[in-house]
Amino acid sequence: MRMRGGAIAGVFMLLLPIFCANLLSHASPTIVKDLNAPKFRHSRLAKSALQRQTSNEEQSELWTPLAHQGWKPCTESDAASTVPEKSEGYVQVFLDGGLNQQRMGICDAVVVAKILNATLVIPQLEVNPVWQDSSSFMDIFDVDHFINVLKDDVSIVKELPDEFSWSTREYYGTAIRPTRIKTAPVHASANWYLENVSPVLQSYGIAAIAPFSHRLTFDNMPKYLQHLRCKVNFQALAFVPHIRHLGDALINRLRNPPREGNMVSNNYLREVTDLKPKQGAGKFAVLHLRFDKDMAAHSACDFGGGKAENLALAKYRQVIWGGRVINSQFTDEELRSQGRCPLTPEEVGLLLAALGFDNSTRLYLASHKVYGGERRISALRNLFPLMEDKKSLASSEERALIKGKASLLAAVDYYVGMHSDIFVSASPGNMHNAMVGHRTYNNMKIIRPNMALLGQVFLNKTLNWPEFQESVVEGHKNRQGQIRLRKAKQSLYTYPAPDCMCQA
Repeated sequence: MRMRGGAIAGVFMLLLPIFCANLLSHASPTIVKDLNAPKFRHSRLAKSALQRQTSNEEQSELWTPLAHQGWKPCTESDAASTVPEKSEGYVQVFLDGGLNQQRMGICDAVVVAKILNATLVIPQLEVNPVWQDSSSFMDIFDVDHFINVLKDDVSIVKELPDEFSWSTREYYGTAIRPTRIKTAPVHASANWYLENVSPVLQSYGIAAIAPFSHRLTFDNMPKYLQHLRCKVNFQALAFVPHIRHLGDALINRLRNPPREGNMVSNNYLREVTDLKPKQGAGKFAVLHLRFDKDMAAHSACDFGGGKAENLALAKYRQVIWGGRVINSQFTDEELRSQGRCPLTPEEVGLLLAALGFDNSTRLYLASHKVYGGERRISALRNLFPLMEDKKSLASSEERALIKGKASLLAAVDYYVGMHSDIFVSASPGNMHNAMVGHRTYNNMKIIRPNMALLGQVFLNKTLNWPEFQESVVEGHKNRQGQIRLRKAKQSLYTYPAPDCMCQA
């Protein structure tokens, strides 16, 4: 009996991995959890990074603002930028995506209304399918400021008049409607709108364009229309007061941390926004750690969670994107050497340490839910023990108006990021693009990771800390906010020169 029991147990142990894999293959991607804690892949470098020393000269150079680069924001108006005496009708747009994709869509919508000599209805933001956020334009942006800044350029209304109240998202979702434009090509020209949308406006007095994201070209546009895009993005889009107030409180707490043992009063949010920064106030950097489950799965890279994690991500990838993730055809080494793997928190920490950030750095973590949670973030926190985020800096009462609302949470992070001494984006994306463009416009320091270089150096397991640091520093000398002129097909929201800027 004992032998038979042992044999059964042995067979069970052999079949257990197969059973687990089969279980994972049928599990819902929303409930699959990591079964193994991720293994840190660069423990030897991390050990050296913990012992790193940075000189005063290195610190001074790191935190010194960018020198003037010979460019300045263009604010002059153009004679063509005037409101027409008679509007051709109303233009509606329905915008999907996250906050920063919607931000770019809003800018384009203003320009399309200008092209058509039409009145723009405040854009409607779709419920985000990933984060289930139903925040409206008026929940995020100061609508009165928006309309006032653009009053001499485009006619804008908060809602449609009663005669067009039927024109809703639900109306267009139930049948084909002659007032809906759903054929706008990606990066359509100004002439396309004149040829295809103007007739609809003339016939019905209203046109609803959906989908709309990325439906306006960046090239071969009149200068005054490009300038209008810049005006919307950099001047008209201001966050609502409660976002700015919370952001100001976080910024002050980062620059002037309370002394150890001092309790923060319930009125600190109100009190701190009235303070003026003290001379020599502390500096801080904002890190946008773009490492969520969607990005991890879409990249098809290995992140150290073992077979269970790889199976879970593969299943998630198949359910969400089907066979459209071509990266999965490459090995992890191939993807990393091409710079196509998002940086893990561990790798971001090593990058920052190599660039000269030390354990006294006040680092603000701007991020949605990090894939792997605190287990992955711990490697970053070991290097930067003064790392903060919204939860650590503000009470639950102070965060009540933004709780559970991804767009408002992102807006606070954006606001803090625009007031930091340095902004670092871990991986490319819409937040990266928007912040890089906005800070470039204001000549503010940023750090853009050299993904291909980092992928290669992290694959080289023979590098010691001095060699790793030298490679990183050398590879990021010209990636800290230096002006790069926009090329054809590139977005002016990421590369604002020369469209939004003039040579001083």
